[in-house]
Amino acid sequence: MLGLAFAMASPPGGASGAASNPFAQFIPLILMFAIFYFLLIRPQQKKAKEHRSLLEGLKKGDQVVTAGGMHGKVTDINDQVVTIEVSPGVNIKFNKGFIASIVKKD
Repeated sequence: MLGLAFAMASPPGGASGAASNPFAQFIPLILMFAIFYFLLIRPQQKKAKEHRSLLEGLKKGDQVVTAGGMHGKVTDINDQVVTIEVSPGVNIKFNKGFIASIVKKD
């Protein structure tokens, strides 16, 4: 049985009857990269760009939702910190990156 497996294998050195193209070995890798790019990388970059534009357009009075699900109204914006009023007189500070969406603009 083992002798049959060796008989069916290609000869040492990888030389078979036809000459192999070295570029043909990279085609599967190129295809896998293209699939990953269009299914994973590109949509993620698009979503990150939309989130950056959302944060740049953030202003006082906007009703927002944080990544943790906290709803509130923006009362102050600094460089990296946003103060949100969740109830009259209750202000909470969040990192600007944790603002998930704007519910309503005033």
